[in-house]
Amino acid sequence: MAKKYNHRHLTLSDRVFIEQELLQGTSFKKIGGMLGKDPTTISKEIRRNRISKHNPSGGCRNCKNYSACRLRGYDLRIHCKNNSCRRTCRYCWDKASFSCDDFVPYKCDRPSRPPYVCNGCDLTGRCPLDVRLYSAKRAQQRYEKTLTDSRKGINLTQDELQELNDLISPLILKGQPLSHIFAVHADEIPVSRRTLYNYLDQRVFQARNIDLPRRVRYKKRRNRHRPDTHKKLQVYRNRRTFKDFERYLEAHPGTDVVEMDTVKGSRSSGKCLLTLLFRSCSFMIIILLRRCTQGEVIDAINALTDTLGIRLFRRYFPVILTDNGSEFKNPWDIEKTADGRPRTFVYYCDPYVSNQKGRLEKNHEFIRYVIPKGRSMHRYTQDDINLLASHINSTARDSLNGQTPYDLAQLLLDKRIPALTGIIRIAADDIRLKPALLDHPDCSEEAADE
Repeated sequence: MAKKYNHRHLTLSDRVFIEQELLQGTSFKKIGGMLGKDPTTISKEIRRNRISKHNPSGGCRNCKNYSACRLRGYDLRIHCKNNSCRRTCRYCWDKASFSCDDFVPYKCDRPSRPPYVCNGCDLTGRCPLDVRLYSAKRAQQRYEKTLTDSRKGINLTQDELQELNDLISPLILKGQPLSHIFAVHADEIPVSRRTLYNYLDQRVFQARNIDLPRRVRYKKRRNRHRPDTHKKLQVYRNRRTFKDFERYLEAHPGTDVVEMDTVKGSRSSGKCLLTLLFRSCSFMIIILLRRCTQGEVIDAINALTDTLGIRLFRRYFPVILTDNGSEFKNPWDIEKTADGRPRTFVYYCDPYVSNQKGRLEKNHEFIRYVIPKGRSMHRYTQDDINLLASHINSTARDSLNGQTPYDLAQLLLDKRIPALTGIIRIAADDIRLKPALLDHPDCSEEAADE
């Protein structure tokens, strides 16, 4: 059975322990066993962080025979400028003035074999060679410096950075979220998403943080007291509450659910959007309404039923979950066709609990990238809205494992649904989620006046 080792970085305590054990002559295997590390880890740590201390002594002190040598200048084995010198050569201050035939260089192989350092050597302090030592304090300082330096700056060459900028910036300026960019170009981006955000913070790209749709902070929500209106069961909610919805799904597992809501433009009455999202694939149909009324919603559902056919509608719209907006408070006409045939079941979220249809609420953010809150929709046509829906449904999502709602709809829904609702697939790099997507040239002056 393979041995399990601790793969965490060495700490200062670990390094102090290594230094102490080296003084005792302990082997790498025993040190590693006591620290829960592989012996090669201990070996690499010592070789990487050993320091050299230069020994200024030289000449005779580097000879193996130094301690027993008594040769003088007049000896034939000594080649000295002063042949009559009677002083013992090893004590001579002018080491460069002579050479010796008996010189045998002192060698030590300790630095080239385990333990690779002079810690614990008996000759420490008397060795004439350069000394190599392992110091826990110095090793920790070097480790911390390496750890800090590795996280500084930009770990790309100028050419690589420019290539990344040419890829990322045009897509961000089109309004594409980073989740979509990474899903499509993961193999071309050499850094992680977190690193890319750091580069944007450092302003190394043409695109800036302001160009990212979600880098702005939301204002803090006020804690308002909400009246307990949910305790007063209104007629339209009878047997259509969220608890009833959960009971229905328990009794009919695997049922497709469609979330429904509206997106309004300006505060004044006018055009708005009816959104229908399939939970199974996050594919969203958007229908432009002339007014945000019950009649308009019912007419839109009837028109959608006529477009798809009653059989296709019943199959893929078996259950609709919506909120308590006034435009949805006529469930009887939504559930049945104009001639009284049943087509779906309508259920309502609890009041002020929008996260019960969170997928649709999340998808509304993509609409707001193109149609900001407060902007009137009177200029838009259904063709414009179909174009917007095509771009949104062609945007890859993290929640879909990098897939697009359109691609999943081709697998999970009838292929006629996107075609009949006017939604097409947009190429990944052509996706634009900016107001410019729906800006008409002839309205530029009006937009400037607003």
